[in-house]
Amino acid sequence: MKAMVDQETCIGCGLCCDTCDAVFRMNDDGKAEAYQTVNSEDEPTVQSAIDNCPVSAIYWDESAD
Repeated sequence: MKAMVDQETCIGCGLCCDTCDAVFRMNDDGKAEAYQTVNSEDEPTVQSAIDNCPVSAIYWDESAD
């Protein structure tokens, strides 16, 4: 599975990076990005990042299966 971060919506708070640094990092624009494909071990942690994003900028890319 692949997680995505809407760059227009992201406020750069870094919560997703703190939650799951194996998948998320901050880019040069100060916004979060999903830089790794999500393995089954990280799925619950990524879902937690999705659920806790204060602006709902993170989502699953269903087409990436």
